[in-house]
Amino acid sequence: MLSRNTSWMVIILKILDVKNLEVDVKTTKLLDEVSFTLNAGKVTALVGHNGAGKSTLMKTIMGIQEKTAGEIIIQQSFDQDNDFLEYKRRIAFIPEEPMLMSELTAMQHFQLYGKSYQVEESELINRIERYVEGFELQGKLNEFPESLSKGMRQKVQTICAMIPDVPLLLIDEPFMGLDIYAVDYFEEMMKEKIERGTSILLTTHQLERVKGIADQFIMLQDGKLLHHGAISDFDTIKRRSDEV
Repeated sequence: MLSRNTSWMVIILKILDVKNLEVDVKTTKLLDEVSFTLNAGKVTALVGHNGAGKSTLMKTIMGIQEKTAGEIIIQQSFDQDNDFLEYKRRIAFIPEEPMLMSELTAMQHFQLYGKSYQVEESELINRIERYVEGFELQGKLNEFPESLSKGMRQKVQTICAMIPDVPLLLIDEPFMGLDIYAVDYFEEMMKEKIERGTSILLTTHQLERVKGIADQFIMLQDGKLLHHGAISDFDTIKRRSDEV
């Protein structure tokens, strides 16, 4: 039986709807009329050259970067502009660089995320114990970020994002800073989320590894959606000089 927090997974197919998204910073257009949808239980690889707009798109979906025009809607009901709090509660984000608070220990980060996403206490404890063991962070729970290596900080950030059950998981370079054992464990965690109906949008430069779990791709170039389709149809990102 599904819990109250996961019942959406069976009844809602469309998780994210991005319509005519534009982002301008002063006179520079970072995103230009980008539109796409993400469905439940699917992994989409967001690809493109450096500067194509991938990180900008991620930050805009999160609400970190202000959009100039367009709509972003989760679960066909929660609009970023009109229902921002409920909208944000349905997203978890793993940035390329850990964004941890210097005054909180690793455990306090986990507790903060659990409370923010209203995860029941017993379930929160179970998930923390499981993820900490899987990422081999035992003995580091009372450490502050400044005393952790970059790889350990990335593990803490990853656990924070994996604690809640949310419809949409955004991951910017999922394997950055993780050792080979942590990468394998992280893949297992992602597959569990997918099976439960979570939609994952991720950027990566390690496309060959992602091809094993991604269903489709979205390619950006100069802030525009250039191609999209099944991951099996993706060969390689063309060099800018090869584009017509």
